Amino acid sequence: MEFKVYQKELQLQSRGWIPTFHDISKEVMEIVKQSGVKNGTVAVVSHHTTCSVMVQECSHDIDSFDLEFLQHDLLDIMRKMIPDYTNEGDYRHPGPIHAQFGRYVDEPGNYTSMNTDGHLRSVFFGRSETLTIKDGKLDGGEFAHIYFIDWDHVRARPRQANITVMGTTEDVNDRKWKGGETINTLRKFTAEEKAYDLHYDNQLEDRV
Repeated sequence: MEFKVYQKELQLQSRGWIPTFHDISKEVMEIVKQSGVKNGTVAVVSHHTTCSVMVQECSHDIDSFDLEFLQHDLLDIMRKMIPDYTNEGDYRHPGPIHAQFGRYVDEPGNYTSMNTDGHLRSVFFGRSETLTIKDGKLDGGEFAHIYFIDWDHVRARPRQANITVMGTTEDVNDRKWKGGETINTLRKFTAEEKAYDLHYDNQLEDRV
């Protein structure tokens, strides 16, 4: 059985002033197809510490901020958890040493280090997603889209998503676990737990 690893980098451009949601579903599906992997996994990973990857359905409706309604709902929730960095000193980070480091690596200004909200949102949300490949196709369910989220909105900047496809080029036989039997995860009460109790009679008498 041949095992393959196939990697590609997606170059993106975030707009700044508000978090950017990039729908990269089409590109990931094309990469999976080009890889020749029939059965395996594809990992979609952010190259950056202020970015995340999300698998979610397309919300279709788009508002005046060019965000799908579901994306803006998510942003509203994240803003409640981790407010936008709008005033100097809103967060401990960045301190004076980190601001100096930014200047050392030729950042255009101290303001570019005031992206603490983006770093914290990425920590909470995660920087990667892994999906299954079945019979040469991405198995995202009926409605799933893949979004690369840039939480850092202090400026427009280029971003990179790393795509790694791993798996076999051969067919996989029957995937059904125990013939496709539905697994019952509901609680199962024992006979003792369902047994008659004398207090039941007392409760009935109290109602009379």
